[in-house]
Amino acid sequence: MKKPWFRVKKYGYGAGLPYGWQGWTVIVLYAVAVICVALSGTSEDHPLRYLMIVTPLTAIVVFVAWVKSDRPWRWRNGDDD
Repeated sequence: MKKPWFRVKKYGYGAGLPYGWQGWTVIVLYAVAVICVALSGTSEDHPLRYLMIVTPLTAIVVFVAWVKSDRPWRWRNGDDD
């Protein structure tokens, strides 16, 4: 496997902080997109439209983090693998 973009959490389920510059880029682009959607007035005028835009963006980020993690996602209690 090539260099991962995200590391899995030591405790809990899923990915933690980004590991490489690619992961940080994904997070920054996601944050910018959500902020732009919020500042466009969509969140106040049409909250359902806001959710219809942000939900797929969030799903894409979660999918990318899942695919580009260093190990499979599972519940972890801090034990070393």
